[in-house]
Amino acid sequence: MLSACIALLTLLALACIAIPAQAAIWREHIPQAQAIGSGDLRWFGLRIYTAKLWSETKPFDMNAPFALELTYHRNISREQFVETSLDEITRLFGTRYSAETLKRWEAEMQRAFTDVKSGDQLIGVFIPNQGSRFYSRNKLLADIRDPEFAKAFFAIWFDARSKDTDLRAQLLGNKP
Repeated sequence: MLSACIALLTLLALACIAIPAQAAIWREHIPQAQAIGSGDLRWFGLRIYTAKLWSETKPFDMNAPFALELTYHRNISREQFVETSLDEITRLFGTRYSAETLKRWEAEMQRAFTDVKSGDQLIGVFIPNQGSRFYSRNKLLADIRDPEFAKAFFAIWFDARSKDTDLRAQLLGNKP
């Protein structure tokens, strides 16, 4: 009985050590990252997600490594993520990217994104000249080695023409 209790306590202790270590695996690219800013995306008054920008550079430099952490307050399907992301990239860049490129990016996002429910977290990490990596709270979901995709994707939040300029300002640490 005592050995079973000790074994259980050991397993619990190992789980407590392993979970935080896995939760921060995205930090390997930006080990000194600090929160720059955060804010909520709202749609018709409904809170969709809370976004937080992590970076080692302040003021924020979109050409340096950074992470965008999204904590969801609503259920959203992978298909909605992909469709909305492609729509925003097209809105921001017009015909800059070919139909073939957008189709390839669609397939990459289908692989990288997951359905989410309230409380889930997704983290996108921008790695200059390499691309981007996408994580759930505790594991790597995808490594997309396409620097142009990474720039276009993160422009959704950080381009001056972002659809939600208040959220952009909050992420950049400039409270509106």
